[in-house]
Amino acid sequence: MPDAVTRTGPTARPELLASLDPLLRAWLPRQRWFAGRTAPALTLLAATDLLPATARQPGLIHALLRVEPTQDTYQLLLGVRESLPPYLAPALIGHVTQGPLAGRTVYEALLDPRLTDLLLERLRHPGRLDGLRFAHDGETPIPPGLTPCPLDAEQSNSSIIYGDTFILKVFRRVTPGLNPDLELQRALADEGCERALAPVAWFESTDGDPLSLGLLQPYLTGATDGWDLALGELSKGQDFRHEAHELGRATAEIHLALAHALPTVTLGRAHTVQLAQSMKDRLDKAVQAVPALHPYAPALHTAFDALAADTTPRTAQRVHGDLHLGQCLRSPAGAWSVIDFEGEPSRPLPERRLPHPPARDVAGMLRSFDYAARTNRPWAPDWARRCRDAYCAGYAQAAGDDPRTDPVLLRAYETDKAVYEAVYEAHHRPDWLSIPLSAIERLATEASGMPRPRPGDAAPQHPMSTPSQEATP
Repeated sequence: MPDAVTRTGPTARPELLASLDPLLRAWLPRQRWFAGRTAPALTLLAATDLLPATARQPGLIHALLRVEPTQDTYQLLLGVRESLPPYLAPALIGHVTQGPLAGRTVYEALLDPRLTDLLLERLRHPGRLDGLRFAHDGETPIPPGLTPCPLDAEQSNSSIIYGDTFILKVFRRVTPGLNPDLELQRALADEGCERALAPVAWFESTDGDPLSLGLLQPYLTGATDGWDLALGELSKGQDFRHEAHELGRATAEIHLALAHALPTVTLGRAHTVQLAQSMKDRLDKAVQAVPALHPYAPALHTAFDALAADTTPRTAQRVHGDLHLGQCLRSPAGAWSVIDFEGEPSRPLPERRLPHPPARDVAGMLRSFDYAARTNRPWAPDWARRCRDAYCAGYAQAAGDDPRTDPVLLRAYETDKAVYEAVYEAHHRPDWLSIPLSAIERLATEASGMPRPRPGDAAPQHPMSTPSQEATP
């Protein structure tokens, strides 16, 4: 493959959409990464032939598709064959009956090893193809012939593992602007921070506003994610304080590196009031969406009122934005790394790129320890408390600043996170709603000394992770 393949002008190709439209309308709502329940209207924004289909080889079409009425843009990688071999039956999208692909079968290309191998080849040889640009860090060699294997463990994105050496994340719902997952991990790599996985290669759309489309990183063979590790230790009655302490150190090191690499700002009184008001607004919307929150709303508001009244100046910086145990990997050697710097996928990209006090990430981890403890039978509140204390102590050791010394800010962020969790669980996993409601009840009671409106519910039967569209079953 040449080093710089250049073409101009990917087209919307309306005749292509006309042939695919009925198939995609039926297929998209069944995909875990698709945010809607229906696809009422589709617009093909761009289509690029990464590999033309012939009678002897499958084709690969890269497509950007806009869905109405949400105006969301999705990235699709479509395989084209005369017919599918049996091993690709789960990838089927449909059989085309009209238009330029009439008589052929269209399918999910990321399940086809021949086509995912081609995608890696594009990353091995940086260059442009129509409106796509493939880039490489220029330092890390990508050997050919790595066996691709799709990873069936995500929801808002799709990933391919190549030979236990690299992992390619393909962003599904894409938004104009630089994706924080690429932006922040490149910044951390430039700082020499080993707590994140340095990007090796990436690709993007360059027509109009740039869109981050995919990110290739090293794959940590044999690593265990923090959620699975914590649940395993809980089930055996083992202490997790050492790991929590090391996770606190890792978080602090990431925050220090990001603060050095990217601009920071000082939050004055007006900014703090605005931050508190945004938390209040989210709570008010959440109460409308989840009626079970209503009895606790007045007490929860006091956490945000206290933050708005606090005149302490604070520093805000770029942070992870969706930190929990499922976003942390421990290598076989015992070192912790943090992954998935996209922030909360449900929030708009400009919002995910805003600076925040580091307490936002700390609160996310504190909630995650509570989630793990709540899934245990019986509930293990002392385990959660010890982990929370150890995590903050580890953070303080590395950063020189204990997040517990600013209880007003930490409580506001923890309350805001619990409210977010309640909305997520009510919409996606109703059987899990009792977990954030238990935290809501505790936070409300601590705020006002109010009697508990009802006893806490039992833990769900099958725990998996804290709520994040990126890592939920």
